[in-house]
Amino acid sequence: MTVTTERRGRVLVVSIEREAKRNAIDQRVADGIEAALNLLEDDPDLWIGVLTGTPTVFSAGTDLAAGLSPKGERGGEYGVIRRRRSKPLIAAVEGFALGGGFEIVLACDLVVASSTARFGLPEVKRGLMAICGGTFRAPRALPLNLAREMLLVGDPLPAERLYQVGVVNRVTEPGEALAGALGLAERICTNGPVAVRASLKAVEDVVAADDELGWSSTAEGFASITTSEDMKEGVAAFLGKRAPEWTGR
Repeated sequence: MTVTTERRGRVLVVSIEREAKRNAIDQRVADGIEAALNLLEDDPDLWIGVLTGTPTVFSAGTDLAAGLSPKGERGGEYGVIRRRRSKPLIAAVEGFALGGGFEIVLACDLVVASSTARFGLPEVKRGLMAICGGTFRAPRALPLNLAREMLLVGDPLPAERLYQVGVVNRVTEPGEALAGALGLAERICTNGPVAVRASLKAVEDVVAADDELGWSSTAEGFASITTSEDMKEGVAAFLGKRAPEWTGR
């Protein structure tokens, strides 16, 4: 199993467990997330979800050796990126959340991270771009220039920095992100579930209003990359574990 689920009362814990590949997402992982979040959405006894990785890493994003951005039928990329949810989803992050891993975090409603967590969008280092919502969700969640830095420089930022700008809701001691997320989930569960769902929908209707433009702009940008020599070189260099030799073409 690459994705496991565990019920904690009204809370469903969804864990990505592919640590040998740094929880990189291939189609099997995407299918597992898709099935787990379908369960969360469809089971009336479940009120909130927590999405996490393993103790050392949240997710390194797409498994480039297996192809780009595996999708689920209801959730889109990774089974979560384009999902319209009626129930809150909390990301519990230990270690790195990079590329698609950070885009999964940006698709969640709340974020709890350990002090050792790191977040980044390193696609440009591979001649790629963030195509799973990062180009518009990062500027929505972060100050604009900080989002630009993440997208253009590609270096990861620590949990404390993202806590300071409001992306991370809680910072915990190392190894305590899941416990912190469960505590937050349990607090939400003490509130009226109908009111929670209505409030979540009202917020989502507003923040998602510009998503169509974001997706179309991302698709246009990625189309210009896919025919470039730099993209082929970046992916080959990444898989070959060497420094890329860019041509700018």
